[in-house]
Amino acid sequence: MLDLKSPWLNAAGSLGYAPDAHGPIPLSDLGAFVTNPISLRPRRVAAGTRLFEHAGGVLLHTGMPNPGLANSIRRYAAKWARAGMPIIPHLIAEQADEVRKLVPRFEELDNILAIELGLDRRVGQTLAIDLVKAAMGELPLIARVPLERTMQLAEGLMQTGAVAISLGPPSGALMSGTTASLHHGRLYGSAIYPQALAVVEGLAAAGIPVIGAGGVADRAQGVAMLAAGAFAVQLDIALWKGDWEWENGD
Repeated sequence: MLDLKSPWLNAAGSLGYAPDAHGPIPLSDLGAFVTNPISLRPRRVAAGTRLFEHAGGVLLHTGMPNPGLANSIRRYAAKWARAGMPIIPHLIAEQADEVRKLVPRFEELDNILAIELGLDRRVGQTLAIDLVKAAMGELPLIARVPLERTMQLAEGLMQTGAVAISLGPPSGALMSGTTASLHHGRLYGSAIYPQALAVVEGLAAAGIPVIGAGGVADRAQGVAMLAAGAFAVQLDIALWKGDWEWENGD
């Protein structure tokens, strides 16, 4: 289990690559800082419209743009080392060989608490296990699994060596009113909270350490996830909207 001073974490993609004292939240209340996604090579932003709003939240299709491994370390390693909280790099990869090149670079850095490996919704069980196996090293590994795949993959990933499962956003599609075509992406917002809470309860009942996430809009919903068995909760859209209210620093 991870040693966290607080159960509250930011989700990957919500607060950038390094803690910012002038950002939208008091960083002292976070148990750790999760970076934006980092891949082996730089990735460009997806073309076209990348955000679609609907009644229950938003759909994002960004392509997970990032500067890549070498540029991320060059730009942020010093900031990570000086941060007032431990850092959890969020890594993305499509092949095990990429993971083997990513993880050792972070083992060399100061103030890295763990690695969070983001798994794509399309990944099969065999590849998911191979990716987690490739990430095994000196740092604890959190496997971030899309919400709709969590119950299917969690047990095998834990047996492979992950220390915890974190809930990633589920996938979805929305029709564009201007082009009458479907747009696919990751779902965030209040509509997915009931499903996320049920998955947290199911994983905890199975004895699987879980970091809850998914549509947590306020403190009461986060506390409910903790009560359902999560040992930590990641926040996303509430941070983007500036809606989260901290209370007594806990």
